[in-house]
Amino acid sequence: MSRQRCAWVPPDNPLYVTYHDREWGVPVHDDRLLFEFLVLEGAQAGLSWLTVLRKREHYREAFDGFDPERVAGFDDARIQRLLQNPGIIRNRLKVRAAVSNARAFLNVQEEFGTFSRFIWQFVDGRPIINAWKTIADVPASTSLSDAISRELKRRGFKFVGSTIVYAHMQATGMVNDHTVDCFRYRELQ
Repeated sequence: MSRQRCAWVPPDNPLYVTYHDREWGVPVHDDRLLFEFLVLEGAQAGLSWLTVLRKREHYREAFDGFDPERVAGFDDARIQRLLQNPGIIRNRLKVRAAVSNARAFLNVQEEFGTFSRFIWQFVDGRPIINAWKTIADVPASTSLSDAISRELKRRGFKFVGSTIVYAHMQATGMVNDHTVDCFRYRELQ
């Protein structure tokens, strides 16, 4: 018997199915994984998430396991090598944003102890549980993602518009946006 999933998940795509079933919407408090999603969501801007998922392992290798301290130290020569790497999205602005975001990320960690503590304060430390009937009901952004986006930009982050921030919130479980007919909706409450 097959499980009912969110309608955005193509049932014949194992990469998407695995991502949906194991990661999407699971609350993340690990700073390295939060940084990974921040980089990947920024890389996705204007592209499909499937494109990013297919390149994810290459990103992990190219960005030193998404260690923000190491990425913050990437110099121009390293950035130029990244821009030659066919395993990642070779957009100069996105690659440079990942490096500058690592530096901003470290500043947030220094101020708050962890990036997790900083980002989860926006939802009082608990996921927002929505009750969407269809994927058409799920917003691309909210007033909360607007506010988080403004604060991240104020702190020097790039590629953190409200839509990207909302996607980050969905991916890291700050919001449960699985549709109510999806088996993961109840599992993640």
